[in-house]
Amino acid sequence: MLVVAAAALLLYWPLMLWANVGAAQRSLNSGAELGCATALACATQLRNPVLPAPAQLGRSLQAMSVPPLAPTSVPYNTLVTARETVVGLLIASVLGVLLAVALVGSRAFERLTLPWLIASQTVPVIALAPMLAVVLGQYGVQGWLPKALIAAYIAFFPVAVGVAAGLRSPDPMQEDLLTTYRASGWQTFWTLRLPASLPFLFTSLKVAATAALIGSIVAEISTISFSGLGKMLAENSRASDTLALWVIMLYGAGLGIALVAVLGLIERLVTPWRAGQSR
Repeated sequence: MLVVAAAALLLYWPLMLWANVGAAQRSLNSGAELGCATALACATQLRNPVLPAPAQLGRSLQAMSVPPLAPTSVPYNTLVTARETVVGLLIASVLGVLLAVALVGSRAFERLTLPWLIASQTVPVIALAPMLAVVLGQYGVQGWLPKALIAAYIAFFPVAVGVAAGLRSPDPMQEDLLTTYRASGWQTFWTLRLPASLPFLFTSLKVAATAALIGSIVAEISTISFSGLGKMLAENSRASDTLALWVIMLYGAGLGIALVAVLGLIERLVTPWRAGQSR
């Protein structure tokens, strides 16, 4: 990871100059006053660069982060999106685990519902979000909860599929051993299938966390929102403020990394035997 980060930092400056020099030359040709003589020198001073210079990005990051709890600041709106994402992920986890247990427990249920579960993931979220917001609004459900439900809608499928695979992962010889001990179906589930599915669960949750984050942001863009990263992305996109867009994207990426890191920490605590096996 450090090698990749170092390579990205080394390549960023030449890529930034290459991406911005064309726009700088067009601005100079149009007679714009940029305070520089050549396109190469102006590449780091564009108001709306394709790739911002590190100094530009730092100034924008500071300006949009202070004060951190102001309704217009990026940290505050990141917390709003984080709440929607975490609640959506929790709903998706419960729903996904219940579906996985049902899929493994009944072949008829699996044949009946699995095609519909797959089809549900083909519905465009950008079309589903406004419709769901309108339907829920008729019952008084407004604010951040519809966004969380949309995040859960996107995130439950990888959880259901991953946990179902985990529940089916125990070796048949292990199941035969429990059968010789006259273990019941629930005893087999709790002592064998459930522990075997935990690594699959956390792998699925990491995928679902990023999906829930994307779902929350798309829902904020697609519905009437007064806060959140999606609302800030939509506003600054209409204003063509690329520096602000880069700052918002950095916060979004940081939020996604933080969610996956927290899940990784919980995984280490819940499945300590896996850490011992890796050593």
